This record gives sequence, C-alpha cells and structure tokens, in this order.
Amino acid sequence: MGLVTAAPAITDTAATAHVRIRLLAAADAVHPGERILFGVEQTLDPEWHTYWINPGETGVPTRIAWDLPAGASAGAIAWPVPERFRTGPVTSYGYAGRATLLSTLTVPQDARPGTTFPVRARVSWLVCKDVCIPQQAEVGLALPVLAVGMPSGAGALAVGPAHAALPAAAPGTVHAATDGKAVALTVAGAGVRTADLEDAWFYDDARGRIAPGAPQAARIDGDRLVVRLRAGEQAGARLTGVLVVKTHTAARGYAIDTALAASTAPIALPEDAAPAADASLPLALLLALLGGLVLNLMPCVFPVLSIKALSLLDHARDDPRTARLHGVAYTLGVLASFALLGVALILLKAGGAQAGWGFQFQSPTFVLATAYLMCAVGLNLSGVFEVGGTLAGVGDSLASRAGYAGSFFTGVLATVVATPCTAPFMGGAVAYALAQPPAVLVAVFLAMGFGLALPYLLLSARPVLQRHLPRPGPWMVRARQAFAFPMYGAAVWLVWVLARQNGVDAGAAALGGMVALAFAAWLYGATRFASASMRVAGGIGAALVVVAALAVGHAGIQRGQPVATTDAGWTPYSAERLQALRAAGKPVFVNLTASWCITCLVNERVALSDGAVDAAFRQAGIAYLKGDWTSQDERITALLTQFGRSGVPLYIFYPGGRDSRPVVLPQLLTPGIVLDTIGTARN
Repeated sequence: MGLVTAAPAITDTAATAHVRIRLLAAADAVHPGERILFGVEQTLDPEWHTYWINPGETGVPTRIAWDLPAGASAGAIAWPVPERFRTGPVTSYGYAGRATLLSTLTVPQDARPGTTFPVRARVSWLVCKDVCIPQQAEVGLALPVLAVGMPSGAGALAVGPAHAALPAAAPGTVHAATDGKAVALTVAGAGVRTADLEDAWFYDDARGRIAPGAPQAARIDGDRLVVRLRAGEQAGARLTGVLVVKTHTAARGYAIDTALAASTAPIALPEDAAPAADASLPLALLLALLGGLVLNLMPCVFPVLSIKALSLLDHARDDPRTARLHGVAYTLGVLASFALLGVALILLKAGGAQAGWGFQFQSPTFVLATAYLMCAVGLNLSGVFEVGGTLAGVGDSLASRAGYAGSFFTGVLATVVATPCTAPFMGGAVAYALAQPPAVLVAVFLAMGFGLALPYLLLSARPVLQRHLPRPGPWMVRARQAFAFPMYGAAVWLVWVLARQNGVDAGAAALGGMVALAFAAWLYGATRFASASMRVAGGIGAALVVVAALAVGHAGIQRGQPVATTDAGWTPYSAERLQALRAAGKPVFVNLTASWCITCLVNERVALSDGAVDAAFRQAGIAYLKGDWTSQDERITALLTQFGRSGVPLYIFYPGGRDSRPVVLPQLLTPGIVLDTIGTARN
C-alpha cells in the first residue's frame, strides 16, 4: 500500500483557555513496522488541573482519539502518576502544571520510504479550578518514512522524563485483602523505614472499589508497607492502580495489579477513615425530609394534588382504621417510587453515566409515556372509563383491596409528577447522596419520599383533621370530573416538553397518540357492561388502539429533531463564553434550566422576565447565559457538579471583575431576590 503523501495542514501545538497541548514523538522519522512512542503534553495555568483515568469523586478523564493511516494502530494511554485535589468534601485525581500522556503507535509494515506518516490526535479534557471547563483541540505530526537502517533522529519527546513520570514496578511482593468494608494493601520488601515514611496513598484506577474521599493510613510493619483503605461500593476480583509512597527525600509511584483476596479477619480502618461526609448523614436526611415536605408546595405537584384531595374526600367517610391504611398505602407508593429512582441512579453511576435529579425526563420516551399516563388518568377522572370499581358479585374485601391499590398508585403518580421539580433543601441532599455508597443514597431518597408523603399520612392518621373536610355527596362526582383538567394540563405541558426535545413532529405524533388513547378509553368504557362477546371485542380493540398510539408516539420521537430556540435577551451557555466574559471583567448571570422543570419555568416567568429585573440587567451590563438541560448535556452537568448540584434549577451570578466570587441564588426566585443579589454584589 502507499501512505498519503500530502496531508492537510496540521500543527503539533494548540492552546485553549488555561491549557496548552503539544503532540510529541520520540523520533524525527519512522521506519516501516516500527513501534514509536508519541506523547500528548498538557501544560496548565497555575491552580488549574485536568483528570486521571479515574478522576475520583468528580471529573472526566482526558480522552485521545487517534486519526491514523490504514494499517497503523495506537495503544492505550500510559498515564503518569497522578496527584490529589480536594475541593471542600470532594476528592479528585489528576494533574497540575505539566503532564505527558504517552501512547505507542505502530507504523504499517507496507509504509513506503519517501512518504510521510501523518498522525492526528483529537484531545478532549475537563480543566477545573473554581469552575470546570470542557475543552478539546486537535494536533498532528507528519513524520517522514525512512528505509530500515537509516537513522531516525531523537525526536521532540524527552523519553527519559516521560518514562520517569510513569508508575514503576512495585518494589516488593504485593498482597491485597478485604473484609468487605476495608482493604489492606501490603507490599513486602518495600525497603522503606518507619523514620523515612511521610505518606502513602493508593489511587484506584477504576471507580468504586476504593472510596476516593476517605483518608488512608500507612504504616511500616517490619519490612512490609501496609496501607489500609476504605472499600467503595463496587466489589472486584483484583486491585489495580498506583501506590504513591512519599519519604523525606522523594516521592515515587508504583503500579499495583494484584488479586483481591477475602480476609479471614476484620481489617481495622484508620480512626478517621470514615468519609468526612458520613458525619453529615443526619443533616442530609433532615434536608431530604424538609425538601420532600416543601415539594408538596411546588408547582410540579399541583396536578396530582387534585387526586390527593379527592382521595381525602373519599376516605373521610371511612372508619379511622381504613383511613389510616389508605394513608399508609399512599406512603408506601411514594417510598417505593423513590427507592426505584435511587436504584436507577445507582445503576447509571455504575455504568459511568452522569445523572441527577429528574434525569428520567431527559428521555423523550419517558416524557411521552408520562404524558400518556396523565391523559389516561384524566380520562378516568372524567368518567370515560373506570378501572378497579366494584363489580356485581364481588365482595367488599376485594373492593377494599382495590382501594388500597389506588392509594398506592396515587403515591407512585405523585412521585412521577414531582421529579421535574427541585425544592429548597433538596439540592444539597441529592448531591450528597450521589457521592455516597448505595445504601446511603437510597436512605436519603427514602427520607425525601417520606417528606413528600408526610402531610397526607398525617391527615389520614388524624381523624380530627378530617372533620373540617366537606361531607361526601353527589357533588363529588362533579368534583372528580373537574379534577381531571389539571391532569390534561400536565399532559399538554409534557407534549410541549417533548416538542422541545425532539421537534414538532414528535409533539404532533404525541397528540395524535392521545386522540387514539381517548378513543381506546371510550371503546373500553362503552363495551364494559355489554354482552360477553362485546366486552371481549371492546377490550381487544382498546388494547390494539393503545399499542397503535404508543407506536405512533415512538415513531414521532425517532423522526424528530430538537427545536432550536433563540431569544434576544439571553445567550446559550458555554464554558468558553462564560470564561471570555469573565476575562473581560463583565458581570454574568447564568441560568441552568430545563423545559421539564416547572420550578425553572415559574422562576423565569415570575422573576427573570420581570420588567424591573430586565432593566437592572441592561443598566448594569449583565450578560445573561442560559444553559438548557432538557436533554442530557455534559457541559451543563459539569457546571452543576462544580456547584454541588445534581439537577436544575441553578442560578449563579458572577459580579464584574476577573477574580470575582460567584453568588448562588435560591432555587425559588422573586424579582426582589434577583435585584438584591445583583445590587449587593455590585455595591
């Protein structure tokens, strides 16, 4: 074969804000079939850092995508020894100053002397200080191909220092054991004396096996170096990573790759090995409980409040015990749903995904299914069809069980409708939970769910509180029908969200599916009390129409494209735009929002679109950046993570000046709050 003799112009250097990269080679030319070392050198501004293969509790590792001629190949990145960075309670692993990421490239055997060997590297990384900025650049080299035996030159890559930055082989025999809670890493024959040892730290190269934020304890036992670690939430058969040993004279990193055996005796954790955040668990549970309580007052929950109110009216005539059981069933529905959300987040985290509160509404399929559910509940309340009612010949016990199932389902529905909202107190609790082991995450979510269910549970448990409710009567039929309209409103809002995510075709398909759903409900209700053959025909027909409605909606999602939105008052958020504005000394207001977040939409209508706020922004020359998280966007996720949030809304005001400190606003805004914030920061 022949390699390309003339490639498009490429350069071996590139620069972005805070990072300069250079592509280096260990030779000035290559030979056919040769393996040659290339390096991507990152030089960072002071106090900024990028991330290792395992970034720790937050961050994204640097990625290199190689563009090589046919027949060439690139090996994996050889990562230099990392260092630790701690921001508040969060520990991350990465690099500051200068770091070179090495890879071995193989030249094709049939490369012809006299041609060139063009190499391109598309490099992407996350650089952080007080904010995190996703960046990328492309660099390249075109090395001449020489005949075998001709000297190739020394190249620009200083192989010696680059290799010295890589972890060395372990200095002795390595053994690792775990009791499930702790890990003991032992290096026999390490050659380190107690008087010389300053510190030792193990960097796990995979997330989850070792808790990155937990302190580690090292000691010398005879000729052995023993490091005790806190186990993470993920079990593993091997322990791999880098052990950095610091003495009074030097620091050296050693590659660790050993089987992780089961310990026959408990392993003592260091006295302070429990993560610092664990001491905050009671506070996180309290914040989650308060957040769940406040969630009842958020606009997201308004549609389901009608069902809760209707349930209270229905059960006001029951005996106290039955009313209490309905309250318990509703609470169990809420708790089960919150637990399911927690488990889903755990699975997403284990798969390496970035997910937070309300993550499911970033899926158009979930939005469509929820819209159909809201529409079906509305049709049921309107009396178009009935499910679970008392039938002739069915005993009271079955009707009672159906009623409890209805209360349980109401709890599930309340959770589904509540997740697009973020209430005060919730942000810190959810962010804390996402950084903890699975048991803690689920506990925080259950506390939040209990807060959401608590008002209804108290009303159901205290008959004295129900005495103030109106007496049941025929008026309740009309009330039930009236309560259907908030559900229809929720369905319309969700179709709008779907149209924002996947375009007008997806929204139109969803509306067509709702018409089909309404026809299916009418057909089922119309044939329910007919002859046996008609009931079967009606049921089959309704089921087929429902399937068709789902198919139409799904097809609309597949064809759709997101809607591009523009507004003269704001500019789409990007980390580069934010940094450019701050570098120019301009004040900036950042609004991270989503179409499915009703709290966000209410804040924009009530506070951020207020005339006085708009005038104040213009007078002060404040740049308004809006980040739309309606669909998953890693750039917005990175900024949310930087401020300890797991979901929207997030409002940040950066006063004028290059080094101004950002001000985080509350999650519920009023014009006064916004005006006070920008006024105080300017004064």
